[in-house]
Amino acid sequence: MLKNLFSLVRFYLFWLIFFFIARITFEIYFSEKLKIASWTEIIQSFLYAIRLDLSTAAYIAIIPLLVSIAVWFMPHPRISTIWLRVYIWICLVLVCFLTILDLNIFTEWGTKVNYRVFDSIIHQFSEAIASSGSSPIFLCISIGLLMLALGIIIAEKVIQYKYEAPERKNSFKIIFSALLLAINFLVIRGGLQATPINQSMAYFSSKQILNQSALNTEWNLFDNIFENLKASHNPYLYFDSQFADSLSRSSYQEKADTTLHILNTKRPNIVIIQLESFTADVIESLGGEKGVCPHFEDFIKKGVLFDSTYAAGDRTDKGIVAILSAFPSQATRTIITDNTKQEKLPALSAALKNAGYHTSYFYGGEVEYMNFKSYMLSHGIDHITGEGNFDRSQVDSKWGVNDGTLLDAHIRYLNTETKPFFSLVETLTNHEPFDMPGKRHFPGDSVTNQFRSTAFYTDSCLNAYFEHAKLQPWYKNTLFVLVADHGHRLPRNTSESYMPAKYHIPLLFVGGAIKDQYHGLKIHKLGGQTDIAATVLGQLNLPYNQFKWSKDLLNPGSKSFAFFDWDNGFGFMTPEQAVSFDNIGKEIIYTKNPKADKALNDKTVTYGKAYLQQVFTEYVGKH
Repeated sequence: MLKNLFSLVRFYLFWLIFFFIARITFEIYFSEKLKIASWTEIIQSFLYAIRLDLSTAAYIAIIPLLVSIAVWFMPHPRISTIWLRVYIWICLVLVCFLTILDLNIFTEWGTKVNYRVFDSIIHQFSEAIASSGSSPIFLCISIGLLMLALGIIIAEKVIQYKYEAPERKNSFKIIFSALLLAINFLVIRGGLQATPINQSMAYFSSKQILNQSALNTEWNLFDNIFENLKASHNPYLYFDSQFADSLSRSSYQEKADTTLHILNTKRPNIVIIQLESFTADVIESLGGEKGVCPHFEDFIKKGVLFDSTYAAGDRTDKGIVAILSAFPSQATRTIITDNTKQEKLPALSAALKNAGYHTSYFYGGEVEYMNFKSYMLSHGIDHITGEGNFDRSQVDSKWGVNDGTLLDAHIRYLNTETKPFFSLVETLTNHEPFDMPGKRHFPGDSVTNQFRSTAFYTDSCLNAYFEHAKLQPWYKNTLFVLVADHGHRLPRNTSESYMPAKYHIPLLFVGGAIKDQYHGLKIHKLGGQTDIAATVLGQLNLPYNQFKWSKDLLNPGSKSFAFFDWDNGFGFMTPEQAVSFDNIGKEIIYTKNPKADKALNDKTVTYGKAYLQQVFTEYVGKH
């Protein structure tokens, strides 16, 4: 046990060895991503990892150290070593579990396992399990068991389990105990420097895969959990509040209203179809792969395509709030799950209901997922259809009802709906584990072809939906808004979490309400999901000043820019430059135009910082 400095050092050494094994596992698993790094850089990832690894080891040492000290003061100590072995085994199991979980989370999100993962597991367990359906479960379990076996074997060789109480005076015991505790505290803190150890101390490279590898998974997770559970505060305070507010507001200053009116009516029916994971990479006209969504190309010829649109974040809970409430993603937080905060948001559905629209929401899964039902009922939705409204025989995937069944039900509902109507439809088939009815269009079991096949299937369901809708009397007076909830790493699997390409999504206005002369029009202005509210309301000549984070993409006087964020940072895009900023490393990690001068990069980052600061300030203030 930890009876002296030597045994404490051996305890630290064991955990350094085991974290080394975990890091080797991570780097082998993502060896393709590490091809951009040299061997020198890879070795550096292990060296820069040591301080956080040691800090984590010291946290683990707290319990056995306190027990050892307590036993030391007993007059006749008799204590079995089994408790320490059990403690070490439990810690090993936890680290092995987090390691294999991290492999899957990093594959999908491009970030280390964090608070948001466990929040999803706790509150939406079945959906979280469904999302893991495309993960290599057998491989991950095998990796975890092998790591656990190695850990137990090495622990037997390195850790000093046996306890023999040295014969010392109490004064010496007190001094030496205090010394051991002080050493452990300093190791936890990372040293005597003014600032305690933090994640940025593991960052050393402009190549994010190296920084993520150096970052200790367990230290990062518990720090992230602590930050999310403590009282709301703004971790993105870059500037004076007035300066940040002035700069972020300047992005929404519009010239005189010169909006291009593309509709043949001021009160059209409006249907937003939110497409699961419909990245621009499956849309040929957006630079995506040919043949994955052929019908979408036909829709584009009859509609107005906004070809420079970006998702607010990387998850559905971020996208749905950006689309309906025009509220940007809050990076490490998600406002939709907090009723006190989300109820204070404006919403397109509520604005249209106030204008005389009848409103509805259709989703093939559980409408309680991520608090969707509460959000919809808080924002003017009159009717909700979810998985529970379908016959059990129609629930044919882990997520719920397939897109074909959902869209058929939606047509039937709209045929009975009072006009004008607003409806939000949320698809789900193009989501892990990529369950779909019928034969897959793209053969093989690779996850990339599974993704292509479900995207192709959703595309075919949309085509059938529109062919049916065109036969209905309400179609000629209806505007359909097709938009993805977020992008995806698949099918190309080349976009990291900080790259704009991962957030590039389709936004298409189509339907009988669009004037013939605007069929096939393409709008190149940079924008995002948050701009849908102002753009739609602008076409109806309805005010949209309550949507302070939304601009009218059809108004030539509005500014061209886009913002997105992920757990560790943000991206800000203008026609001149696009940058991504890592908030842990405090540095620019991506530039669209590498040859741009430093002044332009700094200016772009400054706008992004001010934007994120004010978004989070508003998030914290909604209580």
